[in-house]
Amino acid sequence: MNNYLVFRTDRIGDFLISAILIKCIKKNDPNSHITLISSKKNFTYIKTLPYVDKVINLNNSFFGKLILFLELIKFKFKYIIIHDDKNRSKLISFFLRSNNKINIKNEKKITNIEIIKDILKKMKFNYFDEALNTLDHNKENKANDGELIQLHFDEKWIFNDYIKKFIKIEPTEIELIDFIKTLINKSKKKLLITTGIRLPKIIDKIKPILKKHEIEIYEDLNFSYLEKITSKSNILISCHGAISHVAAANNIRQIDIIDKSYDYIKWTDHFRNYKSLYRDSFNFLSKKIIKLL
Repeated sequence: MNNYLVFRTDRIGDFLISAILIKCIKKNDPNSHITLISSKKNFTYIKTLPYVDKVINLNNSFFGKLILFLELIKFKFKYIIIHDDKNRSKLISFFLRSNNKINIKNEKKITNIEIIKDILKKMKFNYFDEALNTLDHNKENKANDGELIQLHFDEKWIFNDYIKKFIKIEPTEIELIDFIKTLINKSKKKLLITTGIRLPKIIDKIKPILKKHEIEIYEDLNFSYLEKITSKSNILISCHGAISHVAAANNIRQIDIIDKSYDYIKWTDHFRNYKSLYRDSFNFLSKKIIKLL
């Protein structure tokens, strides 16, 4: 058995990039045993995935790092890969035993899929396109005959709840209702709405109208359940986030709302079945979404 250690102590969307690398390692080395150092944000979710053999949550306190070091120093790894470019990960890995250590520098001009291919080249491993299907173990959750559109309406749509320098896309109640009606009529599909941890006030206010149109609303979901819903959808409409990576991992058609001020190519270069729109006032943005259906 060959031991591999991967550091990914950030968010779920970031981990789903590393999942491509992990699946490639598994394909190249069937005897691999992969330990992943996670963050509090992604630990619970990663524990649900069958191709990560062991997950350890990094407590970012001094004693937390010391305990982690004492646990890992017992082992020798074939490779240690610092895929999060965090100083804490570099510090811990510096003192661990391994045949090879690969430290990733997340340069802006290099996409994440290019970084993965470079890591694999250093390991003398092959890259496989099939590794993009990082959630293919959930075959029972796949899309349901082309009948479902998911609108993920979270805090990224609400001006006061998100990054202020981003273009405002928050709709009025009338604009959102008109968009939803047009979305249903144009697509001829069933619509469901998922939200973040908190239900946006605008969705709460228009609940009676949504129920009248038999639109299901899912709120306060853990990420594993949100992933299952997205995996059953045929089209995802959302502002870019971890859910975008779920759609990409399942090769689900998606319309991704992004901001001009940020370079999303780094994160989406490997996405399939993908269209993006720049953030704009909702009156214009909604029309552009409808045209892409």
